[in-house]
Amino acid sequence: MSTYTVDMTKPSRINFSPASVAEEVGQNLRTILSTALGSAPLARGIGIDYSMVDEPYQIAEARLTGEIYTAIAEQEPRALVVGVSFNGTITDAMTGRVAAIVTYTLAEGVE
Repeated sequence: MSTYTVDMTKPSRINFSPASVAEEVGQNLRTILSTALGSAPLARGIGIDYSMVDEPYQIAEARLTGEIYTAIAEQEPRALVVGVSFNGTITDAMTGRVAAIVTYTLAEGVE
């Protein structure tokens, strides 16, 4: 079983004709992670609840990890999250930037 990564600390481009299901799912995860819940017209249920951003950095990371697991399970069931990490530095903590690195596999039967 292959493992894939979506690294929100690095820029990426949208491919409107993804070559594989894995690429399509990765793009969907990136969209979920970069969208604030309730901000997408006609799709208010897409995204992440970022209300915890004003919490201390460690608490925000813990709450955001749970939010990421829940959002991906609900919004992109073809992805099974293996892990969530953060490449946090003191600068990120001071600026309020929390960028996730999500590792996932494809659900059984998805090719």
